[in-house]
Amino acid sequence: MLILKNIHVTLGKTSTLERKVLNDLSLTATSGEFIVIIGENGAGKSTLFNVISGFLKPDAGQVILDGQDMLFMKRAAQSALVSKVMQDPRVGTMENMTVFENMAFAFKRGQRRGFMPFFSDSRRQFFHQKLEMLGMGLECFMDDLVGNLSGGQRQAISLVMSMLADSKILLLDEITAALDPGSSESIMELTSKIIKQEKRTCIMVTHNMNHAINYGDRLLLLKNGTFIAQYEGHEKSKLTLLELAGHFV
Repeated sequence: MLILKNIHVTLGKTSTLERKVLNDLSLTATSGEFIVIIGENGAGKSTLFNVISGFLKPDAGQVILDGQDMLFMKRAAQSALVSKVMQDPRVGTMENMTVFENMAFAFKRGQRRGFMPFFSDSRRQFFHQKLEMLGMGLECFMDDLVGNLSGGQRQAISLVMSMLADSKILLLDEITAALDPGSSESIMELTSKIIKQEKRTCIMVTHNMNHAINYGDRLLLLKNGTFIAQYEGHEKSKLTLLELAGHFV
């Protein structure tokens, strides 16, 4: 279980750009839950992810994972617990390396990295099985350079790579923002399927209102650094685009 308690973050302190980004924000994510967060630019979504992943220490508050306060952990320990998929697949993958090499690199996240121990039949079979979950035939391209793949294919590989290590929390940061509409829907369907299969606790931020309504177990609305509303279960399934948009007018 992930618990954020009374998180406060102010950026640009003592300057003319000083701004309170997160304001007494609290959140509880149960094991295996898929939470979607939607908010306008500047609402605090990226800052929230930076706090959870350990890149930014809040001014006040706690980030507790399975009873441990992550703010007191070493950076390497935090990295092993939280994995992330970025919005641009060119950032999440290394185009001059093969699919296999990208996956081997991701597998060692939070550990000392090196490729030599992973060039084995057993390791190749493991990656092959993970890629098969996508149903895109990418398991047949493990020796191809990632740079030769489409944006949708690279983002699908990024998703699989994020789940290779035994992390507790998966963060999805606008993962369809750089994709065309068709690829965007395919990636969201794959994401939902794999999260359910892996039973991974997941938090996704998005600007896409359709995705916010159609995916995830719970929807939270972030505005001015705090959550202003939430929808779950039957209430979420009945939510309309017009009602959701009304929160941001």
